[in-house]
Amino acid sequence: MSTHVSHREVWYTGRVQGVGFRAQVLGIARGFDVTGSIQNLTDGRVYLHAEGAEKELDAFGAEIVKSLDGHIRHVEARTFAGLRTSSAFTIKR
Repeated sequence: MSTHVSHREVWYTGRVQGVGFRAQVLGIARGFDVTGSIQNLTDGRVYLHAEGAEKELDAFGAEIVKSLDGHIRHVEARTFAGLRTSSAFTIKR
């Protein structure tokens, strides 16, 4: 695993809490070479921080939207480069 990777921060809005959204994203993450975390926010959104190759992050993000489209109303994202900060993909509580 490279120590320099792309980071993607994503905020999902919609019916994304209390519906198994985080668990489903964790399952999707297992199919990609990404690390990071997903967590509920107090304002009702879900926050995702993923790290990996940009192409892998693009595919991971596309699969989330494809699989959970009925729950997602809006996606806000930003990408930046940096050092890897996590070694696995987890759900933060």
